[in-house]
Amino acid sequence: MTTERKFAIEPSRFIHAEEVAEILGVSVSSAYRIIKRLNHSLKDQDKITVAGKISRRYFEEKVML
Repeated sequence: MTTERKFAIEPSRFIHAEEVAEILGVSVSSAYRIIKRLNHSLKDQDKITVAGKISRRYFEEKVML
């Protein structure tokens, strides 16, 4: 008797510059600058950030997706 479990593939909580570039239609280097700016805003709020990545939820909120 085998039990199969099906898991929904959940998108990552963080997105990389490549995905930001694709969503916004900009170059990857521009996407890194956007991430850096958003991360700076989070640091001003005493949040922990990861260089080169941004919270998907925060990104979508800020770019109104």
